[in-house]
Amino acid sequence: MSRRAPRPTATPCPCGQPLSYEKCCGRLHRGEAAAVTPEELMRSRYSAFAVRDEGYLLRTWHPRTRPPRIDFDPALRWVGLDIEATTEGTAFHTTGSVTFRARYTDSGRPDSLHEKSRFERVDGAWVYVDGTFID
Repeated sequence: MSRRAPRPTATPCPCGQPLSYEKCCGRLHRGEAAAVTPEELMRSRYSAFAVRDEGYLLRTWHPRTRPPRIDFDPALRWVGLDIEATTEGTAFHTTGSVTFRARYTDSGRPDSLHEKSRFERVDGAWVYVDGTFID
């Protein structure tokens, strides 16, 4: 009787979708695909914070509001994303919004960021414009 070696498990995507990181947000981070909705962009940007992909975050930030760089806090760990609402953002829109709660730990202490983010199309691609904190 032969035993099969266990199949390696793919790394789950930080954004919470039931796909591996490679098949979900990783393909956007690598430039193999572009987000088709503001929600998909929001999820991919959350994942970019989780994996500390500064290049992707800057590329998907609106030029008029983009910071010169991203300073990642080494004590912060992103641990979950909940999408609460979306508005507009279809193929027929040029703007959209996503309300979400991003959960994290800061030096092991749990907390969350609650925000309504605004998105616009620039040259056909969705980009993050800014957000309003909630709570």
